[in-house]
Amino acid sequence: RWRPDVGIGKGIVHIAHGLAEHGGRYEEFAEALTDEGYIVCANDHRGHGRTAQSQNDLGFFSDKDGWELAISDLAAICRAEKADHPGLPFILFGHSMGSTMVQQMLYRHGGMLDAAALSACTGEAGPLVHLGRLIARFERLRSGARGRSDLINRLSFDSFNESFKPNRTSFDWLSRDESEVDRYIADPNCGFTATNQLWVDLLDATVEIARPENHRDIPRELPVYLFTGSDDPVNNNGRGCVSLYESWRQSGLKNISYRIYPNARHESLHELSRNEVIRNFI
Repeated sequence: RWRPDVGIGKGIVHIAHGLAEHGGRYEEFAEALTDEGYIVCANDHRGHGRTAQSQNDLGFFSDKDGWELAISDLAAICRAEKADHPGLPFILFGHSMGSTMVQQMLYRHGGMLDAAALSACTGEAGPLVHLGRLIARFERLRSGARGRSDLINRLSFDSFNESFKPNRTSFDWLSRDESEVDRYIADPNCGFTATNQLWVDLLDATVEIARPENHRDIPRELPVYLFTGSDDPVNNNGRGCVSLYESWRQSGLKNISYRIYPNARHESLHELSRNEVIRNFI
């Protein structure tokens, strides 16, 4: 939790981080927000960061209902933060996998939010997602729920680097800022291979959040801001973000906007242009 130096704060921003990282990576973003008077909180999801009991637990939610438990965790933490700061506007922010969590929070718990923002988001559940669900289930059958599949890793993280050859590292797809990429690689709580069960959980959730009937349960007037990079391979170079925007507009959301940052990759908040990204967020 990061607090402004003076005052009680003009609002709360809660950060839901992405896959294979943790909430502590958002300190620069948080400090920029506290300079503007916001209280900032971040949790480590199950199987991530300080929540993981050991290195073996990294990338594993639960044997059963892992995604539901992670969403329940997030909702409980948000309620607690709101109770600690009654009357302050509450903004939920999610990056990548965290943006998938936020999408589900919007239609299940949208009433507790005053605004939401999604980074590196997508609303698409196309053929590759459905194929990935089958592969993840096969790999779970082959090597167990806690098994870690080289095949899934090649089809996901490794494939994201294809557009940036010749590659300096395995994570060039994250950012053009080499120092940020090196910091990610050096962090023992980043870049790990997720378990088969987590991939099942995440890919199932990706299909679930794309259902139009769920979009219709999002509060119509809720302010929502989407942003991503034009070179983000995770959401098809920004197209997934635009698709989500258009889908939500068609479902009746009235206060939604998006921004695509030219040449930025997956982690806009750790990009060369991050000062502009953070300024626009504020």
